[in-house]
Amino acid sequence: MAFLDQHKKLERNVSLLFVFSLIAVLIGGIIEIVPLFYVKNTIEKVEGMRPYTPLELAGRNIYVREGCYLCHSQMIRPFRDEVERYGHYSLAAESMYDHPFQWGSKRTGPDLARVGGRYSDEWHVQHLAHPQSVVPESIMPSYSFLKNAVVDTKHFADHLKANRAVGVPYSDAMIENASADINAQANPDVDAGGLEERYAKISVRDFDGNPEQVTEMDALVAYLQMLGTLVDLEAYKQNENLR
Repeated sequence: MAFLDQHKKLERNVSLLFVFSLIAVLIGGIIEIVPLFYVKNTIEKVEGMRPYTPLELAGRNIYVREGCYLCHSQMIRPFRDEVERYGHYSLAAESMYDHPFQWGSKRTGPDLARVGGRYSDEWHVQHLAHPQSVVPESIMPSYSFLKNAVVDTKHFADHLKANRAVGVPYSDAMIENASADINAQANPDVDAGGLEERYAKISVRDFDGNPEQVTEMDALVAYLQMLGTLVDLEAYKQNENLR
């Protein structure tokens, strides 16, 4: 009862309640924040992750520019209904090179974290150009203009440099060959010049059906076809089971 009496005094005294609340918040904050200063990396490393290729990065820029993230999240949460529908839950490492990341829970359309390889390039091109032709109930607008918009590769090396400045491990060779790598990935007839050595698990092909030029449609489809394909999830599951 004595404790309850003291507690009532605390609740009825605004100044005292503020002081003790502040102390509680400070203690909790110290416990939560201070250990992070002694951790070199809070993201668990997983096999297979690599920086985006220049073409994929260009596609990601278009994805952000056109506001695709407003209707499609890229974060599968560890809930049964989400895992059964979209695949293995998202790993933090899969977004480690994203600036900004595309997490969220807003889904006017499906989550795209593991959309890579689920549909053909032709399906993606048709879906982006005329969404209702493949998904009749879709309310997505048409992005057919991407088929005629040519990717500007002239200064793309600078974009890789900017990403390296914030921690993305682009090498000097990747930066030096950025413009050439965009053309090489979208056209298999072009000399790749070590492209596949610089970027593991890369798809090299004409993504939009027009080998004459590298379009924004090429870039966006290349980005979508890469999502969720880099990490070997079966190996990850086995490592998790061994822990």
